[in-house]
Amino acid sequence: MTNTKMLEGKVAVVTGAGRGIGRGFAKLMAAHGAKVVVNDLGGSVSGEGEDRGPAYDVVNEIRNDGGEAVENADSVTDWDAAHGIIQQAVDTFGKIDIVVNNAGILRDRIFHKMTEEDWDSVISVHLKGSFNMSRAAADHFRAQQSGAFVHMTSTSGLIGNFGQANYSAAKLGIAGLSKSIALDMARFNVRSNCITPFAWSRMIGSIPQDTPEEQARVAKIKEMTPDKIAPMAVFLVSDAAANVNGQIFGVRNNELFLMGQSRPLRSVHRSEGWTPETIAEHAAPAMQSSFYPLERSGDVFTWDPV
Repeated sequence: MTNTKMLEGKVAVVTGAGRGIGRGFAKLMAAHGAKVVVNDLGGSVSGEGEDRGPAYDVVNEIRNDGGEAVENADSVTDWDAAHGIIQQAVDTFGKIDIVVNNAGILRDRIFHKMTEEDWDSVISVHLKGSFNMSRAAADHFRAQQSGAFVHMTSTSGLIGNFGQANYSAAKLGIAGLSKSIALDMARFNVRSNCITPFAWSRMIGSIPQDTPEEQARVAKIKEMTPDKIAPMAVFLVSDAAANVNGQIFGVRNNELFLMGQSRPLRSVHRSEGWTPETIAEHAAPAMQSSFYPLERSGDVFTWDPV
């Protein structure tokens, strides 16, 4: 590991930091000099229950390594609690410089069997939680004319996946939220970027492994450890990324990707305007060669992790 401390003097809040990718973020940010609020409700993958243990353990690991950290077990889904998480950083360490929106749950279910609770719970943690935390920090960032957000999106939303309408919608919503924050707050020297991670974690552990193909896919994913994601997060919230704003980065083992954002692919023009019939006869056939297929992430990232 490099001896430079890219986050010296900065204060970070990392949500969902008790396990997996979030734990890696918190530990590497602390190793790079940040003082960290380790937030984790400590629930199950699907969001049930509470346990302060995981966050407490990460705080102890950071302290044992010579870093500074405190635990927080509040829920990002609650507006007042989210503000309290940010306030804890300010009260404990004097300010807030970094927010990493990593907290999440899964309620995977094929769409025609998805319940309202499946939908609401996932949207609440991922999308509303990311908004709550970002909004709570925004006034501090604006006042000090600096700050950095990192939000976790997913190829489930950017590309697509089976049985994850709630998760996909939340993660694509987070990409839009991040871009809006970047646009609205650039004038205050505040940056907002996304990471779409490829890594084996407790959440990914719920992927079905019923067929040989699914088992092979999971075996490949297991090669990609959560710690591989953390360096990108540290870079994005550091001063070295001062000119990086409104972007989406993928991290897949030792590969880094700059992900695309929606832009027009093809256009057709008809001076007299369009009718449903002329769209069927002319526009749709002209654009069809550029239609996106119904792909999943694995259809796009077809090669083994490097």
